[in-house]
Amino acid sequence: MIENKKKILSLSEKLSWLRLIRSENVGPITFFKLLERFGTVSNALKALPDLARRGGKSGRIKIASKADAEQEMQSLQDLGIQLIAWGEADYPPLLARIEDPPPLITVLGHTHLLAKKAIAIVGARNASVNGIRFARKIAEDLGQAGVLVVSGMARGIDAGAHEGALASGTIGVLAGGVDVVYPKENEKLYQAIQEQGALVSEIAVGTKPQARHFPRRNRLISGISRGVVVVEAARRSGSLITANFALEQGREVFSVPGSPLDPRAGGTIDLIRQGATVTESAADIVNFLNGMLGASLEEPQGIDFKEENSPLPNEKELQNVRSRIEESLGPSPVSVDEIIRIGQFSPAVVAVVLLELELAGRLERHPGNQISLIRI
Repeated sequence: MIENKKKILSLSEKLSWLRLIRSENVGPITFFKLLERFGTVSNALKALPDLARRGGKSGRIKIASKADAEQEMQSLQDLGIQLIAWGEADYPPLLARIEDPPPLITVLGHTHLLAKKAIAIVGARNASVNGIRFARKIAEDLGQAGVLVVSGMARGIDAGAHEGALASGTIGVLAGGVDVVYPKENEKLYQAIQEQGALVSEIAVGTKPQARHFPRRNRLISGISRGVVVVEAARRSGSLITANFALEQGREVFSVPGSPLDPRAGGTIDLIRQGATVTESAADIVNFLNGMLGASLEEPQGIDFKEENSPLPNEKELQNVRSRIEESLGPSPVSVDEIIRIGQFSPAVVAVVLLELELAGRLERHPGNQISLIRI
């Protein structure tokens, strides 16, 4: 990961960042891998076509144009939305430390809230009346204790948590563009959070939420927060995805017990079996986090931005191992470190080949530095 030095990107730099992250097959991990390899976004943009071609992509890779980036920047300005880059002072400090932080986030509302110590509250959309009441109460109590409440703007538990924390400030993380209200029934809540809290997204403005966006949103909810409280969740629910992200990111998971007769308690009971902290009030969370809340945040370590970085491995070296690396991959995720160790490959060579495959749309990245091959 590139060293997170506090700075302010110029307009031209943000335009370049926006072009790269909006380009085809470029996700957060690939974005930073490209910067580590090529030193600047401009160099990375120039390298995309050749990398994708060598990875086996048929046709040209779609690179976001400068005009498209300028149009998105103008839309943000017209709507009063702020664009914050990884490494800038207003970027949420804990989010910067996850494995795949978004290079850019859009924020509508009060950006100063992003620096506050936060706890996420998530749960069922088809929540019980008591579950919503509990979420509202625990969010209100956390806010009074100086803790910011984060949730996902869904109906049910999410909405109850946001409502309870409005007076103290709350962050709503969206699965679509930060300017898109979803679900429509939460429009009044959306307006209230815009006025009293902050709305956050990594998705381009104007984009309606799609199914594949929700796991990405969930990792931001847990990434911004020091812990995740699950109030009601059936087994196999989206709230458990957020809890899993929290564990992978080194966050604490809190679970509210419920009746075994209620399907919405199945997921929370399983979390408790797996070691989640049983939670019956905001005091349980505050007491547990007292020591953590006083701890300072260390900056993520990495390399500096450089105009020029280490040279690419030569094509002959890549040709010798490219097919072997591809053969070692399959549909089941394996760790990058294992690929390097078993094949006795150079880490630099593996990094380049994986970039080629991902930019060609043939590689999928998973949490824990794991990868799998997409058959096309």
